[in-house]
Amino acid sequence: MRTPEEIKAEFIDIYNTNIKREGADKLLEYLLSPKSDFFTCPASTKYHSAYEGGLAQHSINVYRCLADYLSRERVRETYNLSASDETVAVVSLLHDICKVNTYAVDYRNAKNEQGVWEKVPYYRIDDKLPYGHGEKSVYIISGFMRLTREEAIAIRYHMGFSYGAVEERRNIGAAFEKWPLAFALSTADMEASYFLESTEKRE
Repeated sequence: MRTPEEIKAEFIDIYNTNIKREGADKLLEYLLSPKSDFFTCPASTKYHSAYEGGLAQHSINVYRCLADYLSRERVRETYNLSASDETVAVVSLLHDICKVNTYAVDYRNAKNEQGVWEKVPYYRIDDKLPYGHGEKSVYIISGFMRLTREEAIAIRYHMGFSYGAVEERRNIGAAFEKWPLAFALSTADMEASYFLESTEKRE
């Protein structure tokens, strides 16, 4: 079983190895501070990586999936899609920073294996900054360091067509067409969520 501390150490190593731009150190400082629960909060209430440290683990998973996608010959040569190591790390490790300080632990009654009722913890959403999803991540990151337009668009639309109103789908399609990194990040996010994490077991 990977502990939150082990997950944190891997995240910090990937972050510091790849992200060197001005303000990156201040952003990491914030994530490590008591003002942020980035390294202890889940990635969702129950759907994927819904455990302590799940958000950081999900971010690492998306990083690996995106790096793998961009390394494929077809993607590089046929789609002519590439990104710097820094950009890959920025968009994948920070795409869900919007979830910081968004989850709270509550309790409900449930029967245990012996059929006895007991209080069990569960995560619920308690968003103190309701500013959307991808756009909220862009907003938070931009308070510490500059994003390129491509990075901002990729993070903004990383949920793909599964997020936003019907009328927004034209914007999502246009974003994918003009900035293919947005499509690549969305693909990596779905791969991590639906394949790596929906069935993951913590042994």
